[in-house]
This record gives sequence, structure tokens and C-alpha cells, in this order.
Amino acid sequence: MMKILDLFITSLKPVVEILLITSVGFYLALDGVNLLGQDARKHLNNIVFYVFSPTLIGSRLVDSVTYESLVKMWFMPINVLFTFMIGSFLGWLVVVITKPPRHLRGLVVGCCAAGNLGNLPLIIVPAVCKEKGGPFGDPESCQKYGLGYVSLSMAIGAVYIWTYVYNLMRVLSNSPVEIPHDSVESNYDSCKVPLISSTEEEEEDYHKVGRWEKVKRRLVSLSEKVNLRTIFAPSTIAAMIALVIGIITPIRKLVIGTEAPLRVLQDSVTLVGDGAIPAITLIIGGNLLKGMRSSGMKMSSIIGVLVARYVLLPICGVLIVRGAYKLDLITKEPLYQFVLLLQYAVPPAMNLGTITQLFGTGESECSVMMLWTYSLASVSLTVWPTFFMWLVA
Repeated sequence: MMKILDLFITSLKPVVEILLITSVGFYLALDGVNLLGQDARKHLNNIVFYVFSPTLIGSRLVDSVTYESLVKMWFMPINVLFTFMIGSFLGWLVVVITKPPRHLRGLVVGCCAAGNLGNLPLIIVPAVCKEKGGPFGDPESCQKYGLGYVSLSMAIGAVYIWTYVYNLMRVLSNSPVEIPHDSVESNYDSCKVPLISSTEEEEEDYHKVGRWEKVKRRLVSLSEKVNLRTIFAPSTIAAMIALVIGIITPIRKLVIGTEAPLRVLQDSVTLVGDGAIPAITLIIGGNLLKGMRSSGMKMSSIIGVLVARYVLLPICGVLIVRGAYKLDLITKEPLYQFVLLLQYAVPPAMNLGTITQLFGTGESECSVMMLWTYSLASVSLTVWPTFFMWLVA
């Protein structure tokens, strides 16, 4: 089995890369340099949202998805959904316990819900496969199938981020304003409900109307805040197109493969998509400058996110994946199980920085949260993968 020191170095490499690029973004945002000021970050973030992220998702997904692979890996979309749902619940607990500012509730829940299913596993899995005497067999086939698993995982995660997490953060970060006590009477008068009931029956009707109006207001507020158009965000559309190309064999042969007539399209999309992660990381580094000057994020909330992502979520992952294995819902292949488990142990997704930038709130706090979570990610990505490899071997 891979030595602990080697695994630590392997997991440390992508984390250091992110921190180094973050420091570059931090430097470019300094007042003396001012190449990545607030306006520049906003424009770059729009390019990430409309260009870089869709091409990254499309290129990764179309390479790894075929009809056969979807049948084989049918449990992976469900497993990724579990990471988001359980993470959301843990994030809600962190919000209840630590009570962060109202506009940062969505950020806390989002950091617990959405994991980095992209660049970190893309580096860790091939490195684990190359180790001689590892539990995953032949290094060449291990790397081939491992990258396929990770690419599908990354694409599915991106779809969930832009359909589920985006709207969740939008609702929680813009909570409905509580009605002042002084205005309660006028609201009830507008409903033509007497403030003082003459009989018990009238008093019951008053309470019923009040509860109904309260529920009605909440539903209307929720429907206004959930941006259903983001279900068809550029990243989601790119994933749909990639699925069609990957599944339909005649179209796939036209675009994918060394002898494909339209291979240049795939190469161009891949080339553009490779700029997504560096651009997102630079934006986070630029926002970090503001976060170090003034941040509204409580230390208790940061600790809560760390415990949720690096302790509680991996434990839940072990129970779910091993339970699925015992119920014969997933194959016995150790590498497939390892990737499923790894989805629960990664730090928050970098796309959260893009989302907060789009909202125009919580950008600096998001950068501070990313700094803490990615600084400690090397520990989590050493301890848990070591345990996971022992578990599936």
C-alpha cells in the first residue's frame, strides 16, 4: 500500500497549486498593482460563468460518458446527490449552532454541500494508480478507468452545483425580511380580520387566517427567490449537449477519438475549458484581500464547516458506500468504490467563489473560508484516502 508520506505529498500537490495561484490573485488585487480590482474580478467571473465552466464540463463529460459507462456507473449520480443533500443538512446544523450573519447563511450551507469533485480527484486518483503494489491493479488500466470515474463525477457535481446549490444559496442569502411588529396590525386590517375577537370562534378564525397568510407569503417569497432559469445555466446546457454526443454513437464517432473528422472541435473546447480552474482561483485570491481587511464570517462557523466537511461527511460516506456494496448496488471493483468514497472527503467546490461573485455578497468571506478549508485539505486528503484504500482492498 502507498506509504503515508507519499500519499501526503500526492494530496498536498494540488492544494499547494491552488494556494499558489490564490496568492497570485491576491497580489494582482493589491492597490499598488490593481490588475484584478473589483470590476476586473466581476468581468472575469462572467467569463468563467458563460465560457470557461461550460467548456470544462462539456470536454470532461463527453470524453468519459458512453451508454455502457452510464449503465455501469448508475449509482454515481445518486452518490454525488447524497454528498450534496447530507452536506446541506450538516450546513444547516452549522448555521443553527453558530448563527452566522443572515447574508452568509447560504455560503456556510454551500461550503458544506458542494465538494471539489474536479481538479483534486483528477490529481489524486492517477497518483494513487501509479503506486506499485497498490490495491487497484494494473496502473495503466487503473488510470484509464479512474479518470473516467472522476470526469463523470466532476460533470455531475457541476450540474448539481448550478441547479441545486446555486438556488439554495440564493434563497438562504436573501432571506425574507421579517415583518416589524408595528405593521402586524395594519396587515391584519387589510385582511379584514378584527384585531380583538368578540368570541372564541372569531379568535380561532383570526389565527387560521394569520397562519394561512404567513404560509402564503413564504411560498410567494420562495418562488420569487428561486431562479428557475439557472436550471438551464450555461454549464447545465453544456452537460446536456455532452451527454447527447457521448451516448449517441454516430455523433460520438464524428467528434471524439484520434480519427474523428471533427476532433478539432473537442480539442478547442478542451483548450478553453482548461482555463476555468486558474481563473476561478485567481478571483478567489483577489477577493481574499478584501476578506483579510474585513470579514463578517465567525470563526465558529469556519470550524463548523471544517468539522462537517472533514469529519462528519466522510463518516456518512463510508456508511453509504459500504452499505450500497453490501446490498449489491455497486460493483466489487475497489477503484470505483474508492472514487465514491473520495467524493465525501474533498474540500468545498471552487465554483462557490463564482456564485458569491454573481450574487455580489459574501465574496471576501468565501475567500477566507476557502483559505482555511484548503489549508487543511492536505490532512483530510491524506488520512481519509489512506483509510479508504485499506477499506476497499
